[in-house]
Amino acid sequence: MTGNPRETALEIFQAGVKAADPYQAVADALDDVPTPALILAIGKAARRMAQAALARFAGVTCIVVTNYENASALEGASVMPAGHPVPDDNGALAAEAVMAALQSADGPILALISGGGSALLPAPAGQLTLADKAAVNALLLAAGMEIKAMNLIRQQLSDIKGGGMLRLAAPHQVTALILSDVIGDDLAAIASGPTVGPIGTAQDAIALLKYFDLWDQVPQVVRDHLQTPRDIEALPKATNVLVGSNSKSVAAMAAAAADVQVIATPIEGDVGDAAKMICDQAGVGITVWGGETTVLLQGTGRGGRNQELALRIAIEAKARGWEEWVCLQGGSDGRDGPTDAAGGLVDQGTLARIPNLDALLANNDSYAALQQAGDLVIIGATGTNVADLGVLIRTR
Repeated sequence: MTGNPRETALEIFQAGVKAADPYQAVADALDDVPTPALILAIGKAARRMAQAALARFAGVTCIVVTNYENASALEGASVMPAGHPVPDDNGALAAEAVMAALQSADGPILALISGGGSALLPAPAGQLTLADKAAVNALLLAAGMEIKAMNLIRQQLSDIKGGGMLRLAAPHQVTALILSDVIGDDLAAIASGPTVGPIGTAQDAIALLKYFDLWDQVPQVVRDHLQTPRDIEALPKATNVLVGSNSKSVAAMAAAAADVQVIATPIEGDVGDAAKMICDQAGVGITVWGGETTVLLQGTGRGGRNQELALRIAIEAKARGWEEWVCLQGGSDGRDGPTDAAGGLVDQGTLARIPNLDALLANNDSYAALQQAGDLVIIGATGTNVADLGVLIRTR
C-alpha cells in the first residue's frame, strides 16, 4: 500500500474487483461440468466467463450477450452486444438467438450467468413488445426499487427469465455457473434467474407495481398480461453453482491491508440512509463494505447510486466534524448508472470544490458534482459485476 490515502483506497477497491475475476471463477468450477453442446454466456461478465469455458471446451458453439462496453470480439464465440440498463433492439435480437440455440441444442448446455443479464435479454412474453418492456424497466429504475423486486416483475414479462431458459432447453441438462451481483446471492434474482425458478408470481408483481404507485403508469398491455391466468408447468431441474459474489470481494478488500474493519451487514436502501449507516460504523482506520443502494430519481441529471452515495458520505462526514478522511464508493463493473464513472473518490475537501452542490443533488446530477470536484472514479469497464464496493480511510 502507498502512503497516499486516495491511492490506498483505490488499491483496496481494486483488490475487491480482482477477487471477482470472472475467468478464474469459471475456470475453478469446470471440473464437474459435463462437456457441453452449447455455451451461453449472459451478463456484464459474460465475455470473460466464456473465455474461460472455451479454454476448456474448445470448438463448442458459444453465444455471448453482454453490454456494449464489454463486447469485444472473442475467438470461438459469437459476441452480441446489447443495451443496459434499458433493453434495446440488439437485446431483443440476442434473446431470439439464445432462444433458437436452446431449442436446437443436441446435448448438455453450459450457462454462464452474471449481473446485467436481465436487461440484456428482454424476450418479451405474450403480446408484449420491446417498447413495453423498456417502458416498464425505466419506471422501475426511476422508482428506487431494489433489484430483487425489479427482477420479480421482469420475470413475469419474459420468456427467458424465471427459469424460462430451462423450459427452452428441455430435455437437455443445464449447468449454470453464476457470478452474483445480488446482495444475499439469491440465485433466482441474479439476471432474473434464467436457470432458476421465479421469485414470485404475477400477483406479486401486480402488488409491487401498486405499492410503488406504478400500476397506472405501466402500459395497458402489461397490466393485461399480468392479469391473464396462465398454466405454470413444473420447471426442469438444473445444476446452479455460485462462483463469485459481493461478499467474496469484500473479504478480499479486508485482506488487502492491515487492521481493516468490515461492515458485516450489506449496505442497502436509500443512499442518504446508507451514508449515515456507514459513518455510524466507521471508526478511525480503514473500513470496507459491500452492498447495493437505491436512489429515488427526482431530477434529470446524470449520475448513479455510487456517485450519489459518495457525496452523501462527504456531507455526513462534514456534519460529524471529521477532519482527515477519504472514501471510495464504486460499482465493481466500472460503470455507475448511465455514465463512464464507477463512482466517486471523496475527501474532506470535496464539498468545497462544488459550489452548487445542493442544486446538483436535487437534480440527481452527482456526475457533474463530482466532475467539478475532480473526484470521479473512472477505471473503465472491469469485465465483472458483483454489485458495489466501498472503502473509507479515516485518520482523524
